Amino acid sequence: MKVHHLNCGTMRPLGGRLIDGRGGFLHRAELVCHCLLVDTGAELVLIETGMGSPAVDRADEWLGAKFVRMVGVRTSVAETAAEQVRRLGYDVEDVRHIVLTHLDLDHAGGLVDFPHATVHVYAEELRALQSPRDAKERLRYKQVHFAHGPQWSSYPDTGEEWFGFGAVRELKGLPPEILLVPLGGHTRGHAGVAVDTGDGWLLHAGDAFFHHGQIDPFRPHATRGLAWFEARVETVPGARRENHRRLRELVRDHGDEVTVLSAHDPWFLKHASRTS
Repeated sequence: MKVHHLNCGTMRPLGGRLIDGRGGFLHRAELVCHCLLVDTGAELVLIETGMGSPAVDRADEWLGAKFVRMVGVRTSVAETAAEQVRRLGYDVEDVRHIVLTHLDLDHAGGLVDFPHATVHVYAEELRALQSPRDAKERLRYKQVHFAHGPQWSSYPDTGEEWFGFGAVRELKGLPPEILLVPLGGHTRGHAGVAVDTGDGWLLHAGDAFFHHGQIDPFRPHATRGLAWFEARVETVPGARRENHRRLRELVRDHGDEVTVLSAHDPWFLKHASRTS
């Protein structure tokens, strides 16, 4: 398994050290949309899609003007998943499968660029999109991102044990080295995506946590701004903090076997080899 680490969307919110620990409050912090492109040898699998190519020319329409202003979206063609696939020497059509942690706009906005791909997601997350429980859930998903009719493949959040987590290993059409790990909390169907690279596991934990210090098993910490934002956008109270605890235990007990990363902290992108 060859894994390419991609940034599929940069965000520059005001807040400085409240967000990324650097500069004054008017300093623009840096956040990313960390995606993985997995070359299985037979086909390509994209884990997360970023914001998508429509966000480059019509960000307010595609993402919502409030979101664009709040997080300081900085879009470019070069950072779209589709363009990065091409720059790596592949065709967009080579991406046959997409595996998502959840369906928020900065994770699923790029589905439209891969309309031919099968999209793997937890059934509970798909239910949240198609049958929202309340106004908050109804508003968080951008229906325009799914208007092209994605080819869904959904799964219950049960299965085999994986380092103390329940997991779904048999994703249809995918090798057993790629699996879904339930991490509900940020959204009710939120998942992690684990990849066995051959040299160890990568666990893309999506938005289960936002700052690398939160999974420090000995001195957990986070910036105030990210901790506030994370609590504000959670869907299942209590589950978010439980995920932090479980991920810290995973790092403490199996850190030599599993590398955990989150979607938006640039620390992980900077410390990852661009190709694993």
